Amino acid sequence: MCLPLAAIGAATGVLSSGLSYAGQRQQAKQQEAYQRQAQAAERQRFQQEQTSMRMRQAQEQEAVGRELEQVSRKSQAALARARVAAGEAGVAGASVQALMDDYMRQEAGYRASILRQQELGALSTGLGLEQAGFATQQRMIGLSQPIDRPSGLGAVLGGIQSGLSGYRTGLDIGSRMTPSTPTAAQNPFGWKSDPNY
Repeated sequence: MCLPLAAIGAATGVLSSGLSYAGQRQQAKQQEAYQRQAQAAERQRFQQEQTSMRMRQAQEQEAVGRELEQVSRKSQAALARARVAAGEAGVAGASVQALMDDYMRQEAGYRASILRQQELGALSTGLGLEQAGFATQQRMIGLSQPIDRPSGLGAVLGGIQSGLSGYRTGLDIGSRMTPSTPTAAQNPFGWKSDPNY
C-alpha cells in the first residue's frame, strides 16, 4: 500500500514541476512577443513624428519662398513707380538714387529677417527631431526589460526535488494507513491480539 501512494506522490511532484516550467516558458514567450509588438509600435510612432516634423518644415520653407518672391515683386514695383514718379516730376540725381537705395535697404532688411526666421525654424526642427529621438530611445529602453526565462536544468532539479518530496509524503501517509503489529517492546509476553476481544 505504501509503494503506490509514494509513486503517486512522486508523479504528482514531477508533473507539477513540469507544468510550472511550461507555464513559465509560455509566459516568457508572451512577454517577449509583447515587447516586440510594443517596440515596433514605438518605431512606427517615431517615424510618423519625424515625417510630421519634416512636412511642417517643408511647408514653412515653401511659405518663406513665396513670401520672398512677393517681397521681390513688390520691391521691383515700388522701385519702378519711384523712377516714373521722379522722372515725371523732373527730379534726378542723388535724391532719386537715395530713394532707390532706401527701398533696396528696406527689402534687404525684410529678406534678412525672413531668412533668419527660416534658419531658426530649421534649427528648431532639428532640435525637435533630436529630442524625439532621445524620447524614443528612452521608451525603447523601458520596453526592453529583461525577461525571466525558466531554466531547463532548474526545472529538472525542481522536478526531482518535488518527486522525492511527493515520494516521501506518500510513504509517510502509507505507513500511517497500514495496521501495525505490536513489536516485542510493546508486547513483551507475546500475547496475540484476539480480533473478537
